[in-house]
Amino acid sequence: MQYGAPGQGRHFFMPHRTFVWLCLLPLAVLTAAFFLLPMARLVVTGAEGPQGLAGYLAILVEPRYRATLINTVLLSAATTIVTLIIATVAGMFLQRHRFPGRAVLIAMLTFPLAFPGVVVGFLIILLAGRQGLIGDLSNRLFGEKLVFAYSIFGLFLGYLYFSIPRVILTIMAAVQKLDVGLEEAARSLGASPWAVQRDVVLPALGPAFVASGAIAFATAMGAFGTAFTLATNIDVLPMLIYTEFTLAANFATSAALSVGLGIIAWAILALARSFSGSAVAAAG
Repeated sequence: MQYGAPGQGRHFFMPHRTFVWLCLLPLAVLTAAFFLLPMARLVVTGAEGPQGLAGYLAILVEPRYRATLINTVLLSAATTIVTLIIATVAGMFLQRHRFPGRAVLIAMLTFPLAFPGVVVGFLIILLAGRQGLIGDLSNRLFGEKLVFAYSIFGLFLGYLYFSIPRVILTIMAAVQKLDVGLEEAARSLGASPWAVQRDVVLPALGPAFVASGAIAFATAMGAFGTAFTLATNIDVLPMLIYTEFTLAANFATSAALSVGLGIIAWAILALARSFSGSAVAAAG
């Protein structure tokens, strides 16, 4: 504790270490209350079933759970790949071209970020459901309704809808930081436009692809609202966890499946972080 000079008001100076600990205290409390304790309880619950710790292997041993895991991983991987392709083409074009209405177009492309998963699922139903726009159009043209909102393709479209905005912003930011001089040097050496993109631009965007792709994959793995609205004919892990918890009251299995889902998503994010540094954040 220190005081000011004579004749001046007294000032209290807190030791630096005490100040640091006081700043860390709210973070420690929040981390313990909203992360460590719930996660610890989830892990303990997963081991309280009849199989004990072996219940964690059910996601790989039980045929139904294993098939659901495969469906979820393949769907998330397909969503990630297609999202990266679309977002890369659109992001590069939007970042490097200026035209009337560009700001409005970017706002429209990122607008789905404001929608919860249930709303995204409802939009897919309005597009490709039993009373959807595509069904009405195909009925008029071919006399038969085309309905795919409740299939794996409908869920795939829903995942694309909320994945593209997340990725396109990252790609646009990465494109903005590219060194245009490298591209000009490649052209001056006789490289074709395709060669410049293949050998200069795409490798430079590699870290952005890894970071945004990992976020898209992890988000698709854990997406519940869209799956709850659309996944009536297919099984994905979030829906399986929900049905085990609410319909079967199988708390141990649902907890074990939740831990398995979290580990897979965490592993993808950790792997991406090792390739792209700290640019990978937790998926929302």
